[in-house]
Amino acid sequence: MATLIDTLKPKVRHPEKQGRPDSPLLRKPDWLRVKAPGSPGYLETRSIVKAHGLTTVCEEAACPNIGECWTQKHATMMIMGDTCTRACAFCNVATGRPLPLDPSEPGRVAEAVARMALRHVVITSVDRDDLPDGGAQHFADVVHAIRSAAPDTTIEILTPDFLRKHGAEQVVIDAAPDVFNHNLETVPRLYLGIRPGARYYHSLRLLERVKERDPLRFTKSGLMVGLGETREEVMQVMDDMRSANIDFLTIGQYLQPTRKHAPVDRFVSPDEFAALEQIARSKGFLMVSASPLTRSSHHAGEDFERLKAARHSRMAAG
Repeated sequence: MATLIDTLKPKVRHPEKQGRPDSPLLRKPDWLRVKAPGSPGYLETRSIVKAHGLTTVCEEAACPNIGECWTQKHATMMIMGDTCTRACAFCNVATGRPLPLDPSEPGRVAEAVARMALRHVVITSVDRDDLPDGGAQHFADVVHAIRSAAPDTTIEILTPDFLRKHGAEQVVIDAAPDVFNHNLETVPRLYLGIRPGARYYHSLRLLERVKERDPLRFTKSGLMVGLGETREEVMQVMDDMRSANIDFLTIGQYLQPTRKHAPVDRFVSPDEFAALEQIARSKGFLMVSASPLTRSSHHAGEDFERLKAARHSRMAAG
């Protein structure tokens, strides 16, 4: 279900959350502390992003890895505006009524990718329930523009679920990104409170359809932990993902953006993440990245190379 907010009123980033009581902010353990960004590489990346009028999920979602990634000229472009039609309890992206799509955006994104000489780029977006196709054609246009401007760059997309947008996902799949990513985010039991506008089995089926339409396309999905899920529930999600033939699983710690967002239930230790990674690998994923600071696009380029190598090794082994 979409949540549309009238933006004629003074801008509030999360208007749907203003009536909620404040929840406590737990003190972060040492393993979650990162340095404030400010390196020359970070500033250069920021300059390129701003010069092209681009939006990044690194900024909008308050990613803790922005300093590291931007220093290395890794940025995840967020297309279709900076305002989402959903109101997920975990997300820091602004909620409201988005502006119309900008037809110049695919070209601007592609130009920035070429200028930054990216070997691998991640393209994500806000949810656009207001559009008939959920923005599927715009996603495809961005992929095609990057292919034209930077043919040697590999492309990873992190898409919305295209809920109730019949056939929309086919447009994006047929654009042939190198990696098709859609995050399940949490376990089914928590969807109503954490991801109320989405449906767990629809998201799972979306990733399954990618493999049905293009069996060689890499698929990827991610989970947050620390929201109140149990270990058994996480393992069941892993099994569901493998049933959908998902290649790559990421698992990271949920971090509460503000007191109005869903509270952190607990901070999962690095040892627990290592155990979850071992379990996931035993279930047959080609790639697993699990750590407190793991995010969908963190080290995406290096991980893509490992993903290709893992598939090659598995095929060679028969």
